[in-house]
Amino acid sequence: MRRRDFLYMTGVGLGTTMLPNLPAFGKIISVEESLTPVDVALKKQMADVALNAAKSKGATYADVRIGRYLNQVVVTRENRVENISNAESYGLGVRVIANGSWGFAATNNLDNDSIAKAAAAAVAIAKGNSKLMEEPVQLAPQKGFGEVSWKTPLEVNAFEVPIKEKVDLLLKVNSEAMKGGAKYINSNLFMINEQKYFASTDGSYIDQDIHRIWPTFTLTKTDSASGKFETRSALSAPMGMGFEYLNPKDTEKIKGGPVTLYKKRYDILEDVREAAVHVDEKLKAKPIAPGKYDLVLDPSHLFLTIHESVGHPTELDRVLGYEANYAGTSFLTLDKWESKKFNFGSKEVNILADKTEPGSLGAVGYDDEGVKCGNWDIIKDGILVNYQTIRDQAHILGLKASQGCCYADSWDSIQFQRMPNVSLAPGNAPLSAADMVKNVEKGIYMFGRNSYSIDQQRYNFQFSAQLAYEIKEGKIVGMFKDAAYQANTQEFWNSCVQRCDQNDYRLGGTFSDGKGQPGQASAVSHGSATTRFNGVNVINTGRKLG
Repeated sequence: MRRRDFLYMTGVGLGTTMLPNLPAFGKIISVEESLTPVDVALKKQMADVALNAAKSKGATYADVRIGRYLNQVVVTRENRVENISNAESYGLGVRVIANGSWGFAATNNLDNDSIAKAAAAAVAIAKGNSKLMEEPVQLAPQKGFGEVSWKTPLEVNAFEVPIKEKVDLLLKVNSEAMKGGAKYINSNLFMINEQKYFASTDGSYIDQDIHRIWPTFTLTKTDSASGKFETRSALSAPMGMGFEYLNPKDTEKIKGGPVTLYKKRYDILEDVREAAVHVDEKLKAKPIAPGKYDLVLDPSHLFLTIHESVGHPTELDRVLGYEANYAGTSFLTLDKWESKKFNFGSKEVNILADKTEPGSLGAVGYDDEGVKCGNWDIIKDGILVNYQTIRDQAHILGLKASQGCCYADSWDSIQFQRMPNVSLAPGNAPLSAADMVKNVEKGIYMFGRNSYSIDQQRYNFQFSAQLAYEIKEGKIVGMFKDAAYQANTQEFWNSCVQRCDQNDYRLGGTFSDGKGQPGQASAVSHGSATTRFNGVNVINTGRKLG
């Protein structure tokens, strides 16, 4: 099975009952095999076979992606190991333009004849598609880079760390949770390595080695008297890093509130101990009284709101109505951008797209069209100024080049427009979260992603958090339960009044942002500092009807 199936099965929010089935989703290989790279000269040779075959069949443009996708997962529950999987997916995809139309084909048989047949099939598909085209594909100019490479900056390759060390760490996490009174605890480690080789008739041969890691857990406690239960999941973020992410000695902590927050590195043992205390608080928490509150949103929560209400509606294919799967279209239609004055949010709202931020899930050197990655403004001082584009979209906005937002989740998936890292810039004035809270009279301080709902134009939404603390007259006085806020995207971002500074800036993200049909999953991060929103409508999600 393909890597996108792995990502779908391990997406945020799926129960651990699904995880033992993971070995079926990929060719199972040894750890030693996963550490043996494919020779770059061999990949170049295979790429040239595909490019030459495509041109000989009439392609005016061709690119080839040779992908080796490695996935390792370690799953534990209480005092036992539930699953260990080390899987590989390896093959080649060819994309072409012929008669002004796209065509794509793929193969995992990597002999010269099979590669040439895949290229010929891609050209034949393009010629067939051209009969339905109203106008030819317009590609933004792209120079070739020759032979170049890029690699995720790593200190420790997670695939090189012995399985026993990973198992021991997770079982220790579980032990600490049980000591803290947990009834149930599961903990997991997900590790991904994308070894991607791109070549095109533009003259690029790009070799990339991309690493990502996600340590997580979910802890559950029950109240024997009432029979009620509460959970708290890890406040870790999936990251574009190696195993050094889990080195607690290098953890930078942000103190001063009810939750310990982590910058750059993550202490999973400290987090699970704190989670046990938080679940006790949740079991005793008082219900929220509906009404207007000022919200103080931690990056561990705000990343998802950014993803849903800013990231998706600024994807140009959604704006144009070309794409509607999983997340619908967009209320941010072209006329709003063309006006150059559409008020998306307050002047505090500066949203940046960035494919280069170190440690982020979306950080790569080049996208899957061979475009060198960079960053650009999407929202500037509250005004919509740009979208997210790829090579065949750039001309629609009058851009001279693609913004490098093309991605495919597997060698047998065609690349298309995907979200870069989309982040809210931190404030310029020195401000900590503790100082922000001091100025709130009636508010809620929220941490962690939880349930959410948003409409098909990414406009009306509702979000809740794992942890919601009451702020009263500048002090945190206890925990709320059943709190969720409702707004539309424009009014919510116009209620943004204050951002903490760069010292508080952190990344959140997901391994499994779904899009397309057939569906593909991509990994993306969203950064922010703790941010304040005034006068937001809050509801109680726990009340019974009648």
